[in-house]
Amino acid sequence: MNNMTAEELSKVIIKGMEEKKASDIVLMDLRDVKNTVTDFFVICSGNSDTQLDAIADSIEEEVIKIGQGNPWKSEGKSSRQWILVDYVNVVAHIFLKDKRAFYGLEELWGDAKVTQVG
Repeated sequence: MNNMTAEELSKVIIKGMEEKKASDIVLMDLRDVKNTVTDFFVICSGNSDTQLDAIADSIEEEVIKIGQGNPWKSEGKSSRQWILVDYVNVVAHIFLKDKRAFYGLEELWGDAKVTQVG
């Protein structure tokens, strides 16, 4: 496993999202926020549960391609409303469009530096 920065890994995760036409991609830098468990959140939306699955698989494939291996954990593939792919220092959140507003991660972590990607 090569030593990649959290920022570099975030870019690879974003690429995986873009490959499957994820919408509203946002990068949240949590490094200056107190009591966070990770450095970055990468959040995106999808239109259907099948697209959510495809985005999650695409992220994992892109990360494996660069030699980083499997995620530490992955959750939500059965509920298919919010899939979380956790690489420890970067966590990807893939939401069904209407669920994203409901969970409001962007508001919850309001102190983070947010970059709109796509």
